[in-house]
Order: sequence, then structure tokens, then C-alpha cells
Amino acid sequence: MTRDFELVHADASLLVLNKPAGLLSVPGKGEDKQDCLSARVQQHYPDALVVHRLDMATSGLLLMARSIAVQRALGALFERRSVDKRYVAVVDGELADAPGAGGWGLIDLPIAVDWPRRPLRIIDAAHGKASQTRWRVLGRDAVAHNTRLELAPLTGRSHQLRVHLQGFGHAILGDRLYGSDSVQARAPRLLLHASALGFVHPVSGQPLQFDNPAPF
Repeated sequence: MTRDFELVHADASLLVLNKPAGLLSVPGKGEDKQDCLSARVQQHYPDALVVHRLDMATSGLLLMARSIAVQRALGALFERRSVDKRYVAVVDGELADAPGAGGWGLIDLPIAVDWPRRPLRIIDAAHGKASQTRWRVLGRDAVAHNTRLELAPLTGRSHQLRVHLQGFGHAILGDRLYGSDSVQARAPRLLLHASALGFVHPVSGQPLQFDNPAPF
């Protein structure tokens, strides 16, 4: 059977995959939303279990477990913020380097569900949940008036990176949910990619590091 997904790593306990943009991580509601990465993987690895998700529009590294015990262990790593997740994004406008150590800055804006427009999220100081994203500049394009960023989310709210950057005044190019018409028109897809995952293997205890360059 031909695989219709990209496998980055496989062992007896877990799988690391490269999700393409435009593919759901898990099934959605409705017959037209059943094709997804998890379903494709389970055709070849019936024991594969979802650990975390990426937005449909986001590409990059995604982790699946091969037993309930490993799923729980990996879930606990995410909850304890013991998984080093990095993303690459191209955003509207030119950002100066952050003044923090190593050029890292912090977006600390609380996020809440935008109930009238759910599943969208908004910045909400009164009712939002604490949400933090570290960022640093990787490069700038003065002609295209954009900036390439590395992002390291400290929390895992839905749409966090997209909402934080839009709230920061530098929406991700191609963002059909949170970008202005002009921001949407400047890229054929959301320019957000899960580029790195680092964690300790829950069975072997060995540190693992996976890197997957952005395709844009």
C-alpha cells in the first residue's frame, strides 16, 4: 500500500510525521472532512494515536503515539512544557530585533474564544487564558515588507501563534482567518510551519530532536 503521508521517524513507541498544509490533523465534522493525517497514518499503523494537532493550514512536524501508555506520557510532556516546539512564520511588516537575550522577545497576551465567531479566538484581557509566545527575527525582506520569524510557544492555545502575531500587529502572511485582505493575498497558503520538535523519548529516555525546514 502506497503511503500518502511523509514519515520522518518511526519506532515501536511513536511516529513523527510531516503534515502538509491544507490537510486536517484529525477528522472534522461531516463526510467531506474525514480525510486527515491521522486517518492516513492509521491505514499503515493501526496503533497510531493522536498526541497533539496542527491547524489545517499549518504544515510541519506532528507526533503520534503507538500505545495508550505512550500517548499519556507524551501528553504529560506537552502539559509540563517539556517539549521544545519551534515554528517558522513569515509575517507582515518589518520587525526590529527583540532586546532580550539571544534576540528573543515575548508576546504575553491572553486568548479567549470569540463566541459569536467561534472557532475564532481573540485577545481578551478580562476573560482570556494566559498565553505566551517567544519570538526572534530570522530575516527581513525590505522589498516585500515582511519578516521571517522563529516562534517558540510556551503555552498551547488554539490558534495561539496566529492570534498572537495578529494582535502584535504583524499577521502571518496568507492567514485566511486572522489576516486582512491584503495579508491574505500576499501568500497562497498560511506561511506557518512547525519546524522543530525536541523531547525525551518516554520509553528509552533518550533525547530526540527533529528538524524540518519550512517549504517557503
